[in-house]
Amino acid sequence: MKRQKRDKLSRAHSKGYQAGISGRSKENCPFQTIESRSQWLGGWREAIEDRNLGLNSR
Repeated sequence: MKRQKRDKLSRAHSKGYQAGISGRSKENCPFQTIESRSQWLGGWREAIEDRNLGLNSR
C-alpha cells in the first residue's frame, strides 16, 4: 500500500510541475486531499522557479 501512495503523490507532483511550466494558476489544483494537494503545489512551485530561471523547454 505504501508504494501506491507514493506513486499517487509522485504523480500529483508531476502534474503540478506540468501545470506550472504551462503557466496555469496554482488555484487550478485538482486535488482535494492535503497530501496530494501539497505535492501538486510543490511541483507547481518548482516549475515556476524553473521558468523564472529559464530552464523550461519553450
